[in-house]
Amino acid sequence: MTLSTRPLTFITQKGLPYLRENAKSIGQFILTIFFVGLGIWFIKHEQAELGQVRQLLVTASGQWVAAGIALTVAYLIIQGLMYVASFAAIGSRVPLYDAVILFLKRNFVSVFLPAGGISSLAFFTSDLTKKGVSKSQIHFASSIYAFVGILSVVVVALPAFGYALVQGTLGTGEWVALLGIIALVAGLYGLYRSILAKGFLYEKLIRYFPAAELYIEDLLGNRIDRRHFALTVFYSVLIELVGVAHVYIAMVALRLEPSLFAALMSYIVAVIFLIISPFLRGLGAIEVSMSFILVRFGYTEAAAVSVTFLFRFLEFWLPLFAGAASFLLKINKLLLRIFPALLLFVLGVVNIVSVLTPAINQRLSFLKGVLPTDAIEASNFFVLIAGLFLLVTAAFMLKGLRMAWYFAVVLCGLSIVGNITKAIDYEEAIFSFVTLLILLVSRREYYVKNNRKLGIIGVQTTLLSCAAVVLYGCIGFYFLDRKHFINDFSLGESIRYTVQNFFLIGCRDLVPQDAFAQRFLYSINISGFLCLAFLIYTLVRPYIIKAAVEDEDLEWARTVLQQHGCTALDHFKTYFDKIIFKPDHLDCFIAYRVTGSYAVALEGPVGPRESWRACVIAFNKFCRESGLKSLYYRVPEENLALFPKKKKILLGQEAVMDLISFSLEGGAKKSIRNALKKVSEKGYQARVYQPPINDGLLQKLKSVSDEWLADTERSEIVFSQGMFLWDELKQQTILTVENPEEKIVAFLNVIPDYAPGEGTYDLIRKTKDAPGGVIDFITVELFRYLKSAGYTSVNLGFAPMSGIADPQNLPERSMKFAYEKIRSFGHYKGLRDFKDKFAPTWHNKYLVFNDDYDLFNITTVLAKVIKP
Repeated sequence: MTLSTRPLTFITQKGLPYLRENAKSIGQFILTIFFVGLGIWFIKHEQAELGQVRQLLVTASGQWVAAGIALTVAYLIIQGLMYVASFAAIGSRVPLYDAVILFLKRNFVSVFLPAGGISSLAFFTSDLTKKGVSKSQIHFASSIYAFVGILSVVVVALPAFGYALVQGTLGTGEWVALLGIIALVAGLYGLYRSILAKGFLYEKLIRYFPAAELYIEDLLGNRIDRRHFALTVFYSVLIELVGVAHVYIAMVALRLEPSLFAALMSYIVAVIFLIISPFLRGLGAIEVSMSFILVRFGYTEAAAVSVTFLFRFLEFWLPLFAGAASFLLKINKLLLRIFPALLLFVLGVVNIVSVLTPAINQRLSFLKGVLPTDAIEASNFFVLIAGLFLLVTAAFMLKGLRMAWYFAVVLCGLSIVGNITKAIDYEEAIFSFVTLLILLVSRREYYVKNNRKLGIIGVQTTLLSCAAVVLYGCIGFYFLDRKHFINDFSLGESIRYTVQNFFLIGCRDLVPQDAFAQRFLYSINISGFLCLAFLIYTLVRPYIIKAAVEDEDLEWARTVLQQHGCTALDHFKTYFDKIIFKPDHLDCFIAYRVTGSYAVALEGPVGPRESWRACVIAFNKFCRESGLKSLYYRVPEENLALFPKKKKILLGQEAVMDLISFSLEGGAKKSIRNALKKVSEKGYQARVYQPPINDGLLQKLKSVSDEWLADTERSEIVFSQGMFLWDELKQQTILTVENPEEKIVAFLNVIPDYAPGEGTYDLIRKTKDAPGGVIDFITVELFRYLKSAGYTSVNLGFAPMSGIADPQNLPERSMKFAYEKIRSFGHYKGLRDFKDKFAPTWHNKYLVFNDDYDLFNITTVLAKVIKP
């Protein structure tokens, strides 16, 4: 393919803006790593009891385990019934089967999504919409489901904590959980009261989360059936009781003395950690907290850990696998993206558990006869590290990062070799091999490229840092040997110890004798951690394409535009901010901009209509090969057929007025006539200036433009409109409004419009002291000028967020609500009202995108694209 975007150059974004934009995700990632690390520390701490844990789990009662599995099936059905009741509460009917599948899928993806279960409520709505349930109803019912899910925890927890308080059995951990419950109840009640009164908390909520007002209005304005709402609460409480029953069954199955109260308290504390866990469903934190509570009730540490593991199998792993299986009912691209992530997640857990549990003696004895002990210990370390990185990589795989896929392949290979060489754990090695095969099959789903230049810098920096630290370590060990470590290090030992500490492996035979020696080792550890973290960051950081459009390609595009242009936006497709995509063998092009991993095209192709479809296919292929996702901004409704496999949302409407039939007569035009009369009576008149415009006039126009930008507190924007460019305006027709002293108080510029018989304008700006009605005045003068020039219609431009009479999805519903209700969006409504005065015909304009994941980024992407 020949691209006019040659040569491609790769640039990186500064680190600090990236950290600011992703601070929340980074915080969630750190919290998740903390939880996982807490679990690893706990299992290592219980190393002596792990043999007893394995024995307890192996000898568990098969009948009671089967009863627990049967109860898990009932748990899934009750979750479905809760969804059915949630929908019934707002007057919608959802079959139980569809409700169960909805829960399984959302529960599955909640493991990997930030904010877990809350984020998952935005997914998997298409099957229900096909059965007549609107997306607004789906999201409202899901909100009820989520709220009741928290409410039921409170309903079950308060009586339990009250009883424990009376009995005097509350410990520190239980008090923390109790305070958490009280704070949650108080927060929910305070928020509820503030919402009713539209008080302080309500204002803060709307300020930082404007979309929340949509749900609040639904809550206050929609009629909720109380009987079905109460039924939803009943099912939710029943789900909590099933969780308690799972803990109790685990106790009985392991032949321990069961305690209903201990089961209740440990379950409630575990659920609290589940609520605050950002993703991975509380992995690590729940194991620690539940085991801790059970130990306080008199169970041995081995028994407490065994109960926790069996409970998590029944309550977490079985529903998770059932959720994975639910995707097999309809294989799609989401499955190809999620299923490998699940396998990586499970493989990471398997690797960690395999390292932290005792090896089989016979295998280990045989292996010690083949490999040295140091090699076996190193294998254990690398399998553990691979397990930790696999957990993190599983989340990044959902973003489609190619480098994450490479990491996953390497980690799977490391897992295969490591599990064989640490204890001949062929079971884990086989699972690693199967995961590797799945990754190879799904490799096409991971196409977002990394920044190669930044990656090379990362590798070079790591190598240079490693060399510098080795030199530093060798010198340090030489001078710190007998006094601080007792040993007399050789050069080889100094290098080995330095490299081991640089890669955080550590050495049992290297024992610091004082604080100074310990700090010396810490300095090598910290240097190694920072270098490795920087290396990983540079390897997974996506690249951004920035292309310089060559003059000959730009001239070719303008020639095609003159021959085949057909819309009012075509003029901006050869503007300075655009990149031109030109496929082979087609006299057709697409104008676009790149931000992050997105290529945003303006409208669609320019060229012969019969080539449009082929041009779109070629552009989508180019984006895929470049690691970009394609978006199409302001696509006319009649062109949606060009994108059969993509999704769409209505952005707003474009106004086109018929000049032939336009008249100022009639009552509907009275306000316009009054405005024109007031401006004329004050001595203002309109003037038309033909190009080329002299510099003196341009200087006056620049003054008006600067004053307008300052007065309205706006900045120049581009992409689907122009900005004040001296050389551009010099070649365009200018209409002005001037006072008797020839001072310009308003102006607009007429730009090329390639729609047949249609004229349009771009900038329309005025001074602060311009008379009221001046915009109406200059607009009507534009109509007169265009009509005299032979035009039959005029394009009045785009009115964002307007015209959404019947929203088809949550984004459209949110835009409709914001347009009609939220004050900060009032200027859009004012823009619509201004254009509506001239009785135009309105045409729908859409945003076309790939999948639901893009909805999380679209607002940010478009905000960056319109910046000059």
